[in-house]
Amino acid sequence: MRAIYPGTFDPITNGHTDIVRRATKLFGGVIVAVAENRRKRPLFDLKTRVRLAREVLSGIPQCTVMGFDTLLMDFVHEQGADVIIRGLRAVSDFEYEFQMAAMNRQLDRQIETVFLTPCEKEAYLSATLVKEIAELGGNVDSFVHPVVKDALQSILR
Repeated sequence: MRAIYPGTFDPITNGHTDIVRRATKLFGGVIVAVAENRRKRPLFDLKTRVRLAREVLSGIPQCTVMGFDTLLMDFVHEQGADVIIRGLRAVSDFEYEFQMAAMNRQLDRQIETVFLTPCEKEAYLSATLVKEIAELGGNVDSFVHPVVKDALQSILR
């Protein structure tokens, strides 16, 4: 089975990495699908987010990183995937994720959505909080890979 873990990954955090590591133990291959998502106005452009994710996840052999700017289900079909992985940090994530899973099921009943929670150490972590801490000059060492920290410092100067 092939799985796709979609997201904006702006930036990729240690919580994302934890989910990827555990997902590769469950599925034969995991594609980390970095969404263009102009609606969210990401800090990093798509090319940079893909590059950062590739660097951070390079030590995980069953993982591939790709960017996309289409409907997720179209990308899932193009890649021949069977499963969509979504991360749930807190109950507050559940309503949105449940709605998205139901909509995706309407688009293709053959594709399953699997929810994974990050390890307890990373459960509170979000890319939005990491960006806010970095923007205010805080230390993000324990939240992101060093290459992401460097990219944040570079863009926020």
